[in-house]
Amino acid sequence: MTKTYLLALGAAALALAGCDKGAGNNSAAPAAAGGSAAAVPPPAGKDWTEVVSATPEGGFVMGNPNAPVKVVEYLSLTCPHCKEFEEKGFPKLREYVKKGTVSLEARNYVRDFVDMTATLVSRCGGPDPYFAMTEQAFTQQSQIFDKLQAVPPAEQQRLQGLSPAEQFKAVAALTGIDQFAKQRGIPQAKLDACLSDKASVDKLVDMQQKANALPIPGTPTFIINGKMLENVGTWEQLEPKLKEAGA
Repeated sequence: MTKTYLLALGAAALALAGCDKGAGNNSAAPAAAGGSAAAVPPPAGKDWTEVVSATPEGGFVMGNPNAPVKVVEYLSLTCPHCKEFEEKGFPKLREYVKKGTVSLEARNYVRDFVDMTATLVSRCGGPDPYFAMTEQAFTQQSQIFDKLQAVPPAEQQRLQGLSPAEQFKAVAALTGIDQFAKQRGIPQAKLDACLSDKASVDKLVDMQQKANALPIPGTPTFIINGKMLENVGTWEQLEPKLKEAGA
């Protein structure tokens, strides 16, 4: 598999890079044998997938904060492999989260200005709608790619001269991300505010830089209880690691 291209955020890179996982240097140590942990009751009136909060690292975590198995996923909204995991693996991973034995923290790894635009929208409503917005954003990925292919070179060139906030707004309009947001209850004024929020942009850039320092080999990358998994990008590869950890 090819390695991820880590795109600088200083240019409006509309050409989408590959996101395959490259060779990693770390792997999760096998957990001590002991079987699966017992399910943990959720808060009254909820299940654990409805318990979401922001993390100090800039991500959003779903599930029991005291779950014995803590999963971190680095993902990119313009990564086809992340989309494949979202479609095939996330529904099954969510069932582990419902048991209260696994928590899932999603950390956005932003690779380009299109990714930044979509990510700012997915995070616009804060923790509660984040996972649903992310799941739905992946369903729009192919349409976004198609619309990008139709952007004339002259328009791409024009984007280079815009400020970051203006670039995000222009990309949202060109790709239909703005309509995606409005269809999910985000009015234009709030959308503009989210796309212009420098603190949110800085947080995402910081999260990317810290991921580069690890370094993550590509997206998606999974970490279980602090250990990065090597060459694990599908549910078939991830589930055995969860069971090894006692999920």
